[in-house]
Amino acid sequence: MSGLTIGKLAKAAEVNVETIRYYQRLGLLSEPAKPSEGYRFYPQTYVARIRFIKRAQGVGFTLKEIAQLFSLGEHQCDDIQALARLKRQEVDRQVRDLQAMAGLLDQLILRCDESRHSDHCALIEELSQEAKF
Repeated sequence: MSGLTIGKLAKAAEVNVETIRYYQRLGLLSEPAKPSEGYRFYPQTYVARIRFIKRAQGVGFTLKEIAQLFSLGEHQCDDIQALARLKRQEVDRQVRDLQAMAGLLDQLILRCDESRHSDHCALIEELSQEAKF
């Protein structure tokens, strides 16, 4: 029988076995039929598919979005580009949110420095206050 056992596939793709099983449950990988005796054998092409999934996650795509990419196929470049543009907009929003958080943390740290010699921590006090909307 040709192909890889799940353990060998996991090692070749540099993931753990549970990752492969999870991808199967999500439909990102199909599960080969199990022979009456022995182990399932996965095609070598699954190594590239798993590495694609991991790279796509690395640039911010969720597993649901990756499933969309697979369903579109590589010949739907306009649709794939549209998904990538949406992802880029989401990343830009996340960067703005993180920059705002960093600014707030800077303010809290400064308040902490200013109240260093008091009997309370300004950062804890500020975070303990009711939100003002």
